[in-house]
Amino acid sequence: MSITVTTSNVNGIRAAKRKGVEDWIGNHVPDVWCMQEVRAPQTEIDPIFGEVAERYESAGKIAKAEDLVRMNEICRIKGRAGVGLLSSLPVVDMRYGLPGLEEDVDSGRWIEADVRTPQGYLITVACIYVHSGDADDPTKMEQKFRFLECMLDRLGTMRDEAAKGGRQALLCGDFNIAHTPLDIKNAKANLKHAGFMPSERAYIDKWLGEYEFVDVMRELAGEIQGPYTWWSQRGRAFDNNVGWRLDYQFATPELAQAATGFTIDKAPSYDTRWSDHAPLSVSYEV
Repeated sequence: MSITVTTSNVNGIRAAKRKGVEDWIGNHVPDVWCMQEVRAPQTEIDPIFGEVAERYESAGKIAKAEDLVRMNEICRIKGRAGVGLLSSLPVVDMRYGLPGLEEDVDSGRWIEADVRTPQGYLITVACIYVHSGDADDPTKMEQKFRFLECMLDRLGTMRDEAAKGGRQALLCGDFNIAHTPLDIKNAKANLKHAGFMPSERAYIDKWLGEYEFVDVMRELAGEIQGPYTWWSQRGRAFDNNVGWRLDYQFATPELAQAATGFTIDKAPSYDTRWSDHAPLSVSYEV
């Protein structure tokens, strides 16, 4: 049986709602939906999640709206970050925050759900929003690298548990790093820009090497240029497909082998998109 996991940076869930995200979810209804940059207070998130739950019920994904599992963490800095996770599959445990990080700027960036598949397996799904960083602002880059360093401890634990026959793990989110020149339209021009500096990209090298995670989309797509998941709002980047691949699903090896296909739902035109990111969905035969 196949399950679908989607990750998408919604660029503000209230704005995404105004721009038609509910139409998208009505047509896709993934089993697990991870979202980043929710950027809203709980009082406004809850009713939107409730409306999404009704879409799941209408699609027959759940028996009733109340069955949709909902979790999120708000950034303690108003208007920043925020992550959410919705699941039509049972969730047996939830965890909030990345261990080792206590500062307000690091909140609303990491949540985990232990999801039970229809066959009874448990998969830890982490919804992640890494700091964007700014090459001209040392403080913002220090925040990004501190977050990336703390990730290594958690990834090591996930790797070891999966290797011993425990829960497989899936990291979903906006990592704000384009890994290789295949993941960015203008590689040479961006070598000194946050998101494509060698010092940032080295972390993904570690995840895929020492920590044994698999870049699921790249494994499925092969060594081709793109496809991208983010386009600048400036100029004609979207129309000319001058993009970056910033949104990923990284899986432990056994789960990665179960991936059967992916889609990136790039909007048909600039004025029909509900975020500057496109959702990345992957199907897993678990």
